[in-house]
Amino acid sequence: MAGMDLDDEGRRLLDQLFDKWSLLVLNALCDRPQRFNELRQHLPAVTPKSLTACLRRLERNGVVDRVVLSTEPVAVEYRISPLGRTLQAPLQTLLAWVVDNLATVDTARSDYDERHPHDH
Repeated sequence: MAGMDLDDEGRRLLDQLFDKWSLLVLNALCDRPQRFNELRQHLPAVTPKSLTACLRRLERNGVVDRVVLSTEPVAVEYRISPLGRTLQAPLQTLLAWVVDNLATVDTARSDYDERHPHDH
């Protein structure tokens, strides 16, 4: 795995699956299916336009399913797909790493900023 080279298509897929909002949307959908407004409440900083684009990208890549519910009125729900479910373990590992190492990263940032005051 170390030193694995990705071609342009592989890098594009990584960009689309692990961008700022995709990680958080996938994490939310791993818990349970959600409607658009539920996702917005879960991620209050995301704009409707960004969330729509994110969901379309994830659906296009086959990791999220868009399901039209036969309710009155008709509603749409987003679910993690079987392919998307295979991302759950690596996603949880990555998010746990962030939580476990945030203080260390903050210290490293502060140290860097002190040594390079004009770089940020």
